[in-house]
Amino acid sequence: MNIRMIMLGSLAIALAGCTTTGGGLPRNAIESAWNGKSAGTFFAQFGPPVSDAGDGGSIEYTWKGGYKTVRVPAKYAEGANGKKGKRIAAAQTRYLSCTVKLTVDESYTIRKITTISDRAGLNGPSYCAEFLAGAKPAA
Repeated sequence: MNIRMIMLGSLAIALAGCTTTGGGLPRNAIESAWNGKSAGTFFAQFGPPVSDAGDGGSIEYTWKGGYKTVRVPAKYAEGANGKKGKRIAAAQTRYLSCTVKLTVDESYTIRKITTISDRAGLNGPSYCAEFLAGAKPAA
């Protein structure tokens, strides 16, 4: 039994050493759209950052924006003869916004974008993805 546990532990340690951290691969639609692009293009399109912090080699900018108020109508079940049926979801007002942290290298190129604050979008789970990745960055 002890040999099996030692073998299992050795295998687990060996496999743990083989994992990757994701390196520079995009993890979401925002990173796919903006990694490798100029931070100047990002800020020209969406507005200036609210803060920045540098550590010598790279700078982290915090950006907030995309403020939008949307009225979502009530949803109704389909009734007889194409009429409205029973209300299944009340109308609501959504206040949408997005906050991201951009990591920029010394050549002002975006290397990483991390979503800090996000809301459910109109067409999916992320308003930040709809707002930032839906916009086409200039080449």
